[in-house]
Amino acid sequence: MPTKMLQIPTPDGQADAFAAFPGHGERHPGVLMYADGFGLRPVLREMARELAGHGYYVLVPNLFYRHGPAPVIELPEYIGEEARPAVFAELMPLIEAHTTERVLSDAAAYLSFLTAQPEVSTGPVGVTGYCIGGLLAMRTAAAHPGQVAAVAGFHGPVGADGPDGLRRLLSTLTAQVHLGHAETDLTPAALGELNRALDAAGVDHTSEIYPGTVHGFTMSDTDAYDPAALQRHWDRLLPLLGRTLTNG
Repeated sequence: MPTKMLQIPTPDGQADAFAAFPGHGERHPGVLMYADGFGLRPVLREMARELAGHGYYVLVPNLFYRHGPAPVIELPEYIGEEARPAVFAELMPLIEAHTTERVLSDAAAYLSFLTAQPEVSTGPVGVTGYCIGGLLAMRTAAAHPGQVAAVAGFHGPVGADGPDGLRRLLSTLTAQVHLGHAETDLTPAALGELNRALDAAGVDHTSEIYPGTVHGFTMSDTDAYDPAALQRHWDRLLPLLGRTLTNG
């Protein structure tokens, strides 16, 4: 399967990115994939290749390109409990510097670049994200309602901006949505509140807690990884993209 490392022009410089796509010389629907807070690394490349194998052009940008090319910080091959404090000590300043203004500026640049690629078909795109990337995916979809037809977030803090922020976020959302929450991230009561907000906004959605999971369950290089939950994620994501994207 063809893969590329690319440079995406943005108002603040060049964002390095990984792309994977089917190698048939045809055009395929585009999907923007946002990494978790640990950033662009081998496990994200593996997930992009997996998704591309189902008929999509998948673009994974380095969220923290303003601080250097990926990997912006040195990560262990396996991010276990002992490694987390040191890793987060380096990561949190990067995450805190990634303001909403930067998120939206980058999102516009990423979508413009994605849809201009010769391997990408015309029509709407999908956006998916993990951990903080789930929130970025939702913000991207809300800011580009005419362009994003599907959005998925997994173990993402979609309610991080509070009830008023969530209502504003959902007010412009036209994409079909799937949210897969970790059991440790969201109580059933909080899930009910979130789903009522989605209903009130008229968002076509599925939103559920994946049983027995902890935050980060999709990431095979962490101690949060749950193989069954990762498969459940594919079982939700692929049909969502298939029914919303042209030729999906």
